[in-house]
Amino acid sequence: MSTIISCNTYSSLAASKLNNPSLPSEGSSFLRTPKSCSFWNRQFLPKCSSHKHVHCQLQNEQKKRSFSLKECAISVSLAVGLITGIPSLDWSPMAYAANPALSDLSVLISGPPIKDPGALLRYALPIDNKAIREVQKPLEDITESLKVAGVKGLDSVERNVKQASRSLKQGKSSIISGLAESKKDHGVELLGKLEVGMEELEQIVEDRNRDAVAPKQKELLQYVGGVEEDMVDGFPFEVPEEYRSMPLLKGRAAVDMKVKVQDNPNLEECVFHIVLDGYNAPVTAGNFVDLVQRRFYDGMEIQRADGFVVQTGDPEGPAEGFIDPSTEKSRTIPLEIMVDGEKSPFYGETLEELGLYKAQTKLPFNAFGTMAMARDEFEDNSASSQVFWLLKESELTPSNANILDGRYAVFGYVTENEDFLADLKVGDVIESIQVVSGLDNLVNPSYKIAG
Repeated sequence: MSTIISCNTYSSLAASKLNNPSLPSEGSSFLRTPKSCSFWNRQFLPKCSSHKHVHCQLQNEQKKRSFSLKECAISVSLAVGLITGIPSLDWSPMAYAANPALSDLSVLISGPPIKDPGALLRYALPIDNKAIREVQKPLEDITESLKVAGVKGLDSVERNVKQASRSLKQGKSSIISGLAESKKDHGVELLGKLEVGMEELEQIVEDRNRDAVAPKQKELLQYVGGVEEDMVDGFPFEVPEEYRSMPLLKGRAAVDMKVKVQDNPNLEECVFHIVLDGYNAPVTAGNFVDLVQRRFYDGMEIQRADGFVVQTGDPEGPAEGFIDPSTEKSRTIPLEIMVDGEKSPFYGETLEELGLYKAQTKLPFNAFGTMAMARDEFEDNSASSQVFWLLKESELTPSNANILDGRYAVFGYVTENEDFLADLKVGDVIESIQVVSGLDNLVNPSYKIAG
């Protein structure tokens, strides 16, 4: 449940900031606080755009009555952000919101927060096959086991491997029956490779070859992920009619982002591999792929890099997003959040606005390199082309209890070279972003219409 703190508490937090000159000044790129708490003026007020959810008009009346209190609550979190060093998502209208959407982890994946991007993508697939998940879980757990030094760590890995092997033998028929008919042959082939690889991993552990465990684990989890993808039969839901004509990614795609690094003797350029998840964010991911195909980001600089996020996507000129040449207007997309247990995403409202304070998002801000859309602070449906990658956790953004979850639309993860995101600086240049797989999953591509 969210916590509301009074403006008096906010005053004490601000006083703490004033007593500590090392903290950011009000003229910095940090958020300015709302007028209702009497510190700094705010230019942006909540409003309904043409893309707002159908209930927007009714909710807007409620917001008008409660807005002052809500602004105060938001101000408190942002004030704490000033103290803990959390920046706004953008240097102008992009911002954070106040209250976390707390999560209830399922029994199957209970334990420490999942921070591996590959694991997050595997668990986010729209499948319901307990047998393959029971193979996956102990293989994922090897990562935690390897954090234990010495013999105890390998003993734990051995238990993980035996559990996964046992689950594979017992559940093989259920796994095969869960494969989509059109993908069955490929899925069975991957299962065969998984069985062989499991035996090889058992031998590695028996030989106490600790260094060989992680590479083999990665290989086996790639087989598991492939089998799970072969269980997805078509696209799992209908996008709402008002967004159906937009570019949509109905499935997954992967892009390589090549960045030219300036003034770094240790790194001249780097290619980041990013997996985009259209199963859980078809509008958001489709919008991005469409812009990639337009070469919108090619040659654009990194525009924010402060140790907390890396951000780009603000074009030159007065526009803060993509201007569609066919309409000469800014193209915006709705806020799109998929929640665990739901068959389709929520559109146009944050989870807080929906009252879903404990809901777990399918694509959480857990991993280093989580990719999401930036937007206006008080306008849910204002995202256009500005994207950001989360670099680290903070006191306000712990994994699985995150003030960003349910407020900003995650649509992918950097799965290769993500650690190098921390080396990027303002002024580094995105030489190119290219779709390397999954382009056939993009429907309604506007870049083709544009020629």
